[in-house]
Amino acid sequence: MSELWLGGSKGGAYCSNGLKINEVLIVLGWGLYMGSGLERKKKIVVKNLTKRFGKLLVLDNISFEVADGEFISIVGPTGCGKTTFLNTLTKLMPATDGNILVDGEEADPKKHNLSFVFQEPTCLPWRTVKDNVAYGMEIKRFPKEKQQERLKYIMDLVGLSDCANLYPNQISASMVQRIAVARAFAVDPDLLLMDEPYGQLDVKLRYYLEDELIRLWQKLKSTVIFVTHNIEEAVYVAERILVLTNKPTKIKAEVVVDLPRPRNFVDPKFLEIRKNVTELIRWW
Repeated sequence: MSELWLGGSKGGAYCSNGLKINEVLIVLGWGLYMGSGLERKKKIVVKNLTKRFGKLLVLDNISFEVADGEFISIVGPTGCGKTTFLNTLTKLMPATDGNILVDGEEADPKKHNLSFVFQEPTCLPWRTVKDNVAYGMEIKRFPKEKQQERLKYIMDLVGLSDCANLYPNQISASMVQRIAVARAFAVDPDLLLMDEPYGQLDVKLRYYLEDELIRLWQKLKSTVIFVTHNIEEAVYVAERILVLTNKPTKIKAEVVVDLPRPRNFVDPKFLEIRKNVTELIRWW
């Protein structure tokens, strides 16, 4: 079995014939992630996150860190608890044990801006497009002047200004999902979580919205955790991929996606990283 070395000490290893699994395996697709000049300030620290439903252990002592402005994808088998994982991170669901820290303080939705984009459409049908985008800022009690300034900026950025006064039933499915993404970014989130937001869209729309998401993230420098079952999508959008196990869920591997943007689906390096992630998933 081949091995990788990191900073003079043995790291985890990946090879085509099998996997050497540490508590967290680091798969370095094309270069060292923690090399000189790549370290960033910690934004999110998750320590020993555990979730039980009665006797059923779903999340098993999960720990990881997210850098400020980093874009992470989460992949894992169906039913492994990916949505439960996001729900506990946002405090929508209390964890059984463990802590989530934002800038060194325990995550608190009353203090921190934690945004969540769900799988299903979440627009309020009685509100216009612009009022839907502004809703999060209203809940967080942004000053009126700041709301209007931020609203105009975000609406222009995502191309929703021309339909600002329409209602959700008057626009396309892709535009409805763009409203959800714009609303999430509008509050300038400390952490943005996305739960398969494009899973129900066709391939062409998904590619378009993935590119738009990357452009927003690069412009606004938000910290993003993006759940998907689509390995190609994970490699396309993320800087780093966390691979989850079956229940009781742990982090099985970290895969670094050290590729320039915009990414090319047929780039040999892209295909190699996608293959690495696929091989990890085959070894559940």
